[in-house]
Amino acid sequence: MSNLSKASSRPSGNGLKKSVTFLEAMAIVVGMIIGSGIFLKPGIVLASAGSPWMSILAWVAGGIITLASALSVAEIAATIPKAGGLYAYLEDLYGEVVGFLLGWVQAVISYPASVAALAIAFASYSGYFLPMNGLQQKLLAIGILLFILLMNVISTKYGGIIQLVATAGKLIPVVGIVAFGLISGTQPGFAGVSGLTAGAAGFGAAILGTLWAYDGWIGVTNMAGEMKNPAKTLPKVILIGVSFVIAVYVLFNLAIFRALPFEQIVSSPTPGADAAQALLGSGGGAFITAGIIVSVLGALNGYLMTAARVPQAMGERGIAPFSGFLRRIHPRFGTPANALMFQAALAVIYIFSGTFNTLTDLLVFVLWIFFTAGVFGVFILRRTVAPSAGRYRVPLYPVTPIIGIAGGLYILGSTLTDSPGRSLIGIGITLVGLPVFYYMKKKGR
Repeated sequence: MSNLSKASSRPSGNGLKKSVTFLEAMAIVVGMIIGSGIFLKPGIVLASAGSPWMSILAWVAGGIITLASALSVAEIAATIPKAGGLYAYLEDLYGEVVGFLLGWVQAVISYPASVAALAIAFASYSGYFLPMNGLQQKLLAIGILLFILLMNVISTKYGGIIQLVATAGKLIPVVGIVAFGLISGTQPGFAGVSGLTAGAAGFGAAILGTLWAYDGWIGVTNMAGEMKNPAKTLPKVILIGVSFVIAVYVLFNLAIFRALPFEQIVSSPTPGADAAQALLGSGGGAFITAGIIVSVLGALNGYLMTAARVPQAMGERGIAPFSGFLRRIHPRFGTPANALMFQAALAVIYIFSGTFNTLTDLLVFVLWIFFTAGVFGVFILRRTVAPSAGRYRVPLYPVTPIIGIAGGLYILGSTLTDSPGRSLIGIGITLVGLPVFYYMKKKGR
C-alpha cells in the first residue's frame, strides 16, 4: 500500500471534538466566500466586461471555475478527511516539504493577516455609525477579534453558532436588494448598452475580478477533523455552498443593473450601497453598511476558526516550531485553544503594524500555486488510491479538474504579469520556511 493510500485510511486522530454540523459547515463555506466583495466588485467587473450581460457571464464563468476547483478538491477531502485541509492534502500528495511550505505561509502570514484585515474592515465600516480615529478603529478591531477568539476557545459550537447567525444576517441585505431590484419596473443598467461588447482581454479581466470574490471556500476543509462524517459531508457542503453563492452573485448583479444606470455602476466604489439607496431610499446606505459589517463579522469568525486548524495539525505532526504548544487541545473545552490564540496574537501584531494588506498581496501568487497544485492532486489521487465503493468522485472527470486548473493558471499568469516583483517576494517569503522545515526534521530525528 502506498503512503497516500495509508494516509487516506488513517483517521485524523487529533483529539478534537466531532462537533461541526452540516449547517455549520455550510455556513463556513458561504460565510467565508461572501465578505464585502459582492457589495464592492460589481462595478469593477462591469467596467472590464463592457456590458451587463457580459458581466453576468463573467460571474457565471468565475463561479464555474471555482465550482470545478471545489469539486476536484472535494474528492481529495473525501479520501483524506484530515484536519488541516489543503496543507494535509498536499503533504500526502506531494510530500512533507510541499505541505509544510503551505502550512508555513498560511499559519504565520496568510491566515492571521487576513484575520487582521477583516477585523480592521469591521472597525472601518462601523465608523459609518460611530466615527472613530485611527487608534480607536484599531482598538475596536482588536476588541471584536478577542470576542471571536473567546467564543471559539470556549466551544467550537459557539463559533459555529456565530457563523450561522452572521451568515444568515449577511444575506438579509443581499436578499433585500435582489427582491426589490428584480421587481423594479425600470432597468437603467441595461438601457442603451449592447448585449455583447467586451473583448477577450476585458472579459478575462472581468473573470479575474469575480474569482477574488469567490475565494475562501477551501477553509471548510480545515475543519474535516471535527466533522462527524467528513468523507460525505465535505463534498456536499462544498457543492451546495459554492452553487448557492454563484446564484446569489448572479441575482445580486441582475438587481443592481435594474436599479442603477450603467455609468453609475462603473464609476461608483460602492455600487451595492448606491443600489440600496435607489431601491430603499435614504436608509439604504445604512442598511447595506450594516449588512457589510455583519458579512465581515462572519468572514472574520470563519477565517479565525479555520485558520487555527492548520498550526494545530502541524503541531500534531511535530513539524512546526513549538509543536507541543500548538497541538494541545484544551482539556475542558476540547478546542485548539493554543493554536487559536497563536493566530489571534499574530493578527493583533499585523493590526498594529498595518502590514496586513501588503502581506496578503505578496502571497496571492504563492497561494494560488498551492491551490492549483491541490486541484491537480486529484489526478495523482486517481493513480495512487484504489476506488472505494460509495466514496465521492468528482463528476465529469477529467474535464472538471482541467477547468479548475485552467482558472488557477490564468490567475497565476495574470498576477505574475501585473505584479512580478510582489510574486517573487512572495516566493522568497515561502522559501524562508525551508530551513525551518529541515531544522524541525533534524530535531525530530
